Amino acid sequence: MFKRPRRNRKSSVIRKMVQENRVHLEDLIFPLFVIEGDNQRNEVSSMPGIYRYSPDLLKDEIDECMNLGIKSFAIFPSLPESKKDKMATEATNAEGLYLQTIRDIKESFEDACIITDIAMDPYSSDGHDGIVQDGKILNDETLEVLGEMAVAQAEAGADIVAPSDMMDGRVEFIREALDDANFEDVSIMAYTAKYASAFYGPFRDALDSAPKFGDKKTYQMNPANRREALIEAELDESEGADFLMVKPALPYLDVIRTLKQDFDLPIAAYNVSGEYAMIKAAAQKGWLDGLDTMQETLLSIKRAGADVILTYFAKEFAELRNG
Repeated sequence: MFKRPRRNRKSSVIRKMVQENRVHLEDLIFPLFVIEGDNQRNEVSSMPGIYRYSPDLLKDEIDECMNLGIKSFAIFPSLPESKKDKMATEATNAEGLYLQTIRDIKESFEDACIITDIAMDPYSSDGHDGIVQDGKILNDETLEVLGEMAVAQAEAGADIVAPSDMMDGRVEFIREALDDANFEDVSIMAYTAKYASAFYGPFRDALDSAPKFGDKKTYQMNPANRREALIEAELDESEGADFLMVKPALPYLDVIRTLKQDFDLPIAAYNVSGEYAMIKAAAQKGWLDGLDTMQETLLSIKRAGADVILTYFAKEFAELRNG
């Protein structure tokens, strides 16, 4: 036999020498949850090791992560029902929890990259990503709200805004709103192929943002569809997106690969709460090795073509790499 592939597997040094894909800390974005109050740190019951932080402790967590080498953070607000209404007005309150937190983080950590979430559901009394009227989600009317959110977040210091709403035309509307407000340098990470997935449950626990009626299937994508992701990607690219995202990651590795092959923009993938929770639950039962499974999971997402990975494993991965 002249071809013996095992020769390139015979030692750890050689295996690493010929390794085709690697996950770097620079590839990772750490999602974090902020709540009102002071000195508050509440674990999300369905996401072991993940917490909701009051702004003061959130800054401590970011400081610790920065020292570990994590530089990019996606911040999500968890608000009481008393702050929610049908038009998500709290989303643009400059003195409200979210915008004030973003402002404080950027003042304290100039080198941190802060990604903000654009969608109505954390602020909506209906729990949907758009304006609700007679049981329907109004697309074009919602764009006005999303544009105002984007500008408010840019004013607070966001480096990247990430529309997660899946309304048609929102990337172009947000791009124009940002440019008109002289925020041409603020990037857009579009949730391009966001599927109506069963893997979001723990995230909705963390934010208490589940829909008050129905589901999100009229705006989030059908899990059965791959070609439809190409339509969404073509639109987002043409409308001015700087990143294209696939969410969730693991059940949609084929979609990540498809976008990577067909588009020149950086591809992001969101390793979502349900994917994290499954591994943590199995590890707690002793059914899987948690650290090995985490690393294999992130590597599979990278191998599929993701340039950027949003993952709740980011800090754990950084701690492992720092030894």
